[in-house]
Order: sequence, then C-alpha cells, then structure tokens
Amino acid sequence: MQTLTSQNSPYVGRFAPSPTGVLHMGSLMAAVASYLDARKNGGQWLLRIEDLDPPREVPGAAQSILSTLERFGFEWDGAVLWQSQRELRYRAMLERLIEAGAAYQCTCTRKMIQSDGLLGIDGARYVGRCRERSMMETVKAAYRIKVSNDLLEVVDRVQGVVSQRLFDDLGDFVIRRADGLWAYQLAVVVDDADSGVTHIVRGADLLDSTPRQRYVQQVLNLYQPQYLHIPVITNSRGEKLSKQTLAPALLSSNEAAQLWQALYLLWQQPLIDMKAAPLFELWEWALESWDVAKIPQKRSVAVTIDRKNEYKFL
Repeated sequence: MQTLTSQNSPYVGRFAPSPTGVLHMGSLMAAVASYLDARKNGGQWLLRIEDLDPPREVPGAAQSILSTLERFGFEWDGAVLWQSQRELRYRAMLERLIEAGAAYQCTCTRKMIQSDGLLGIDGARYVGRCRERSMMETVKAAYRIKVSNDLLEVVDRVQGVVSQRLFDDLGDFVIRRADGLWAYQLAVVVDDADSGVTHIVRGADLLDSTPRQRYVQQVLNLYQPQYLHIPVITNSRGEKLSKQTLAPALLSSNEAAQLWQALYLLWQQPLIDMKAAPLFELWEWALESWDVAKIPQKRSVAVTIDRKNEYKFL
C-alpha cells in the first residue's frame, strides 16, 4: 500500500529487501526499525526491491514480500523502486567513474586473488593486479573502483565509529561483475542518492560494507546519509538467522504477536499483554515509544526459537 508525505521531509528512510526468499524475523526487525525511525522523525519511508541477481531470486518472492508488508500494516511512500529497471542509471554512473579514472576492468579470477595470500575483512584481499593494465572494452571483465588507503570513518547512530583503510582492509572492490550483473556496493549508493534517502537503518551484518558505500558516495559526489545498524539475531553457534540458515518464515496469521516479537528483539520492551492487542494498537504504541537509545551497541545477539516460533534472548 502507499501513502504520501511531504517531498520536503528532512528525513527519508527506506527498506530494501532482496527477493531471494520469504521474509523472516530478521527481515521484520529491519523493516520495523527503519519504518519506526522514519515515522518517529516525521519522515518518508520508501520501499525498494533489490532484484539485481536473477540466479539467486526465488519465483514469487518479490510479490510475497509486498503482500507480507501490507499484511503487517506497513505503509510506504510513493511507488516501489525495482533495481532490475535501473540498468541505464547504473551504467551512466560506471561511465562517470571510468571517465574520472576511478574505475577499471579486471580479469583476475578468484583463484588468482587467493594465490596472493593476502587477507582482508571479506577474505582474500585484492592487490590491484589490473589497475594499470589497458584492455579492450569487449573483454569480459569485472569493473573495480580504485580505493585509497586513507582512514575512512563513518559514525553509526548505534554502533559508534566504524573505520577502515580500504586498500589495506579490502583492496579495490567490484562494482560490476564479470557476468554483467551490478554489484550491491554501487547500486545501493546510486539508488539511495536518486531517491533522496537521508537515513539508512538496517542490520549490522552490513556494517562492514558501509565504508565502501561511503567511499563511492564521496567519489561520485553524492549525498552521504546517516546510518543506524541494528544487531542481527543469531543461533547459539553465532550464525545469523537468515534464509541461508533456514530461519522460520513469518507466519501468515497473528501478525500482532510477530510484530511484538520484533519490538522485543529491538529492545523496545513492549508489555507482555500487548501480544494480544489489535495490530493497529501495537503500531500506535510502537510509534509513540520508539527509542533508538534502547538498542545496544552490539553487532549480534543470540536467541532461541521454541516450537511456537517464539524468540528469546540467550
């Protein structure tokens, strides 16, 4: 469903799920946190479907996500943005980087990169083999952005200061894959800038990506939004509860109880008897009571799930 608010709002937030499966409790937490933070601040809340990777998409997942959000009572501003319709815009931004000498083609394989034996925050670190090579545009290659080794700091509203030296910690990173698919780090930055997003609220599993996105924003001279990363929920082994670790899907009934669970896992301390409240009353309480200061400075927190799909902190 859609609702319109002032286009001059000083706060523009967003929720941007990927259609790789149905929504689960971690997804709901991110949606609730971003939605409440936007509405509490009198802002807009946008919805984007990040359908950039067809091989990983699950048929019907995108529509399932939209239906689930509507069922839970979310109201977004304007039309849904689909990344799959943004090819020309991403290409224009890539050409801008190439013309500025900030991006280049790379034909290095994963095996070659691993053979260099250098580790970074995402595994093998790229050393820049192709930085100064010239190759024909017809060559099937990835595109990487040249990074500096200056200290880059991003202040997160919950996690504090996140700092990286991109060349030492990561190396030049991919912005378009060799198969022609656009990398998350470029697409998300361009989409946020074009949509006027001022505040990003999402899971802390994306915290290490944030300096990369800030760097792209700086190189392209785009608006630099504020960030808030909520702790992700994990099992007792520290594995993030996600589609990959078979996190239970949100149920198609009793939405108020599941919203209560998300608020509980976001440390908002809803009263136990509110589980049985009508959905609209729980939303009213949540909008009135939303308090970022209650969220701990943690990247993750372990939970258990019982047979009734109820979550408890370990």
